[in-house]
Amino acid sequence: MPSRGSSLALYLGFRTFLEVGGRLPLRLGRAIGPQLSAVAFKLLSRSRKRIDSHLEIAFPELDQDRRNALRAGCIRHFGLMLAEVGWMWRARPAQIEAICEIEGLEHLDAALEGGRGAMFVTGHCGNWELLSARLPIAGVPLITAVRKLDDPRLDNLVTTMRTRFGTQIVPRGPAAGRQLARALGRGGVSALLLDQDIKDIPGVFVPFFGRPARTPSGAAMLSIRMRFPLLPGFIYRCADGTHKGVVHPPLPMPTGGTLADKVEELTAAATAAIERQIRSYPEQWVWMHRRWRTQPESH
Repeated sequence: MPSRGSSLALYLGFRTFLEVGGRLPLRLGRAIGPQLSAVAFKLLSRSRKRIDSHLEIAFPELDQDRRNALRAGCIRHFGLMLAEVGWMWRARPAQIEAICEIEGLEHLDAALEGGRGAMFVTGHCGNWELLSARLPIAGVPLITAVRKLDDPRLDNLVTTMRTRFGTQIVPRGPAAGRQLARALGRGGVSALLLDQDIKDIPGVFVPFFGRPARTPSGAAMLSIRMRFPLLPGFIYRCADGTHKGVVHPPLPMPTGGTLADKVEELTAAATAAIERQIRSYPEQWVWMHRRWRTQPESH
């Protein structure tokens, strides 16, 4: 657990980042962000080595020069994303709409017909914070579970940032499932990110780039038990600096086997959709995350 001094420094640092980033023109922030990110990752040698290791796992067919280029692209994207998150602190809904187009909303509209709810699953692809803001602006009643930060000041600041465009936030934990289920029952869209190995929530092992990866199973469990469709969706950065969010049709609902079998099958299908997105835009994923940290033999 961080000390009181380090927690205060982190809070003040993030608040300053939002205040400064919110006042910078987006073009200027995007010019500065990648430079700062490049400097940071030169200092964060462990994260840089983890990116290299994970790219080798995911793309063994690529030569080292190509993997080095992917690493540089990932670091650049991270800097751009941070600049955009800072800009979003003061951005207006119309400005968010102007830089991010949404395709496939008809799939969510169909899923929500008759007051029903829907599960929406995504990953840390592209600028996922921008997608979380853009969907409510488009009228999607979004609610998502996130980890509650240890420092209440920092947690309140991050929650304010994430909810200012209409997204509802619930703390991850034992009560999160019930709150998401209630939102589904009221015709809401419960959104979860499935591409992290999170120890303190239920998960199953499914393939991810050819290797077992422990994956949160709550989205599949809610979808199957409550008979709500589960739709994957993602956002990616375009060459012109805009973003495009895409909502895909619902994944096929498993029909055979036990409940556990169905949960594993649906979680695997959602993870396969995330992998396809990453393969399409490999620079726009968080390769520094320890995705394969837990393996079946050690679980």
